[in-house]
Amino acid sequence: MLDVMAEIKLAESKVQELKDVCKKFGYDKSELINVLHAAQGIFGYLPAEVQELVANELKVNVAHVYGVVTFYSFFTITPKGEHPVSVCMGTACYVRGAEKVLDEFKRLLDIKVGETTPDGRFSISNLRCVGACGLAPVVTVGDKVYGRVAPEDVKDILAEYS
Repeated sequence: MLDVMAEIKLAESKVQELKDVCKKFGYDKSELINVLHAAQGIFGYLPAEVQELVANELKVNVAHVYGVVTFYSFFTITPKGEHPVSVCMGTACYVRGAEKVLDEFKRLLDIKVGETTPDGRFSISNLRCVGACGLAPVVTVGDKVYGRVAPEDVKDILAEYS
């Protein structure tokens, strides 16, 4: 049977870095989320190969690791752009126009939610809640938080990263 899934070759230095993280956490299964956070920091996302490595190091089932990765919205199994854009779609943000802000990001970047621009610079996702409801609608670009964002602000936000 022909394998249609291309396997990703992980850089040995990053593999070792992740193994060191697992060791730091004592190979403790209860530290899975912390290890996955570190793994995503190292690789930028959590492809199947990274999930398998974590499962092997912590001696847990790969299906369990995949379940955790896909349950929590923070984790991603696809590469994010250099500048990941997240638009909060929680109740306060949604009521105050987050959907129109998201539409403007999609229009200007010419991508859909979950996609990355062809040049790898931007990706778009939406979140359930950022926890900054008083600043609604909220957008994050990487670690930077933008509050009270209107659709006409999107062009200026993107220009900061050009």
